[in-house]
Amino acid sequence: PDGMVEPAFEFARVCRKHDYHNFLFSMKASNPLVMVKAYRLLAAEMYKLDWNYPLHLGVTEAGEGEDGRMKSSIGIGTLLMDGLGDTIRVSLTEDPELEMEPCSRLALLGTEATDMGIGVSPFVESHRDFTSFEKRKGALPEPVDEASPYDVSKALHRDGSVFSVVSLKDLENPDILYRDLGCKFVLGLPFKDIATSDSVIMPELPDASDAQAMLALKRLQEGEVCVFSPLSELRRNPIKGGVALVTSEEFASSAGDAASLLPEGITDFALQVTGEEAEETLALVKAAATKPVCLILKTNEGSSRVHVSRRFFETITNLGLDSPVIHYLVLNGSHKDDIIITGGAECGALLVDGLGDGVVIEGSEFGTEFLRLTSFGMLQGCRMRSTKTDYVSCPSCGRTLFDLQEVTNAIQEKTGHLPGVTIAIMGCIVNGPGEMADADFGYVGTVPGKIDLYVEKDVVRKGVKMDEAVDELIDLIKEYGRWVDPEPAEESVAA
Repeated sequence: PDGMVEPAFEFARVCRKHDYHNFLFSMKASNPLVMVKAYRLLAAEMYKLDWNYPLHLGVTEAGEGEDGRMKSSIGIGTLLMDGLGDTIRVSLTEDPELEMEPCSRLALLGTEATDMGIGVSPFVESHRDFTSFEKRKGALPEPVDEASPYDVSKALHRDGSVFSVVSLKDLENPDILYRDLGCKFVLGLPFKDIATSDSVIMPELPDASDAQAMLALKRLQEGEVCVFSPLSELRRNPIKGGVALVTSEEFASSAGDAASLLPEGITDFALQVTGEEAEETLALVKAAATKPVCLILKTNEGSSRVHVSRRFFETITNLGLDSPVIHYLVLNGSHKDDIIITGGAECGALLVDGLGDGVVIEGSEFGTEFLRLTSFGMLQGCRMRSTKTDYVSCPSCGRTLFDLQEVTNAIQEKTGHLPGVTIAIMGCIVNGPGEMADADFGYVGTVPGKIDLYVEKDVVRKGVKMDEAVDELIDLIKEYGRWVDPEPAEESVAA
């Protein structure tokens, strides 16, 4: 980011020297974290110099589909929530007119935030540093019986956790539920896979007498998916391995002794907070003999999630409270873009600053699978937890030497199962090498019908015929030891 900002100011000084001011700044990058940091550094420097030139925001080569929209929302939305940005561009590997819808939604989000003057009462931030990325590391629960699928240490993931909200109705079709949660099947039974929800939140538990629902829940737990449920529900049905959701009011009423609230057989709890608790209540958590598995941060409706959460993290950091924090988002809308854009902007603005250890999205209009994949996409877009291949691909333009959408789909179909690998798909040589600087492998059009293949920034295979290029790319990934064969799918058995 520093290397982007300094040259921009160098050229800006040349313009100013000649009394030319009709310009704006653009710090676009394909990595949302790099992009956010660059714009913040630039804005900070402009404040020092008392300059006020417009900012054009964008995550370049964001890719396509939901991943492209999520990256754009994290990068652009984070800055809009900070009040930065004058014009925006959402860059997708799709037909150009399809960029307009997510772009308009982001613009509306930023405009509404400005017009409403969202925020909280002024407070001093002494820990969040926009000049560097330093993640706050929540202390994960220590394993008690690592061999047991019920052990609470399995509730969270070290790189970022995804929770899903599950209803009683979902338990009526357990096989569909297991698939929606991303489980793999071993001997017909559900188990955690690379992109399985780490835990589920059940606002309502089945009756202990409901044998079918209890069996479906038990099989989920035996697959190492932890179950969180309100304290009142676990008092009614204290399921083995359940984690009680204790509100901050309930916790304060016990004078910080949450263990005294738990029913027999339940040993773990998570503290549900709004972010607007008094410091004295949060100090009780720090002093408590029994610590929560995590804090579930569910801001009040109508409050500014970004600002309330930043103040909350400032408070718990000052107190030395290191419990993991899971962001709980209740998002509604008629279109999937509503969930992706709002979630990416509001929660992404926190995760890119290292504030948070996971996310749960509740949305009554959309299914469990979509919300889970959106959550994992958010974590990956914020460079926290990688569960699939990351793609950097440019939008179509007049220089493109092949059908970007068709080629991108063909490459994704064969390589989408490689978490930790980034593949760039560039339509021409003009911007290709520079824009794909973060990629592990590159597929770049050079002349019609020919492709150059890159490893990082170096061309390793030149002039590959297009009809052979995807297979050559896979061979290259294998040659450099980054390939794994996809696991064969196994059918489930009825619960």
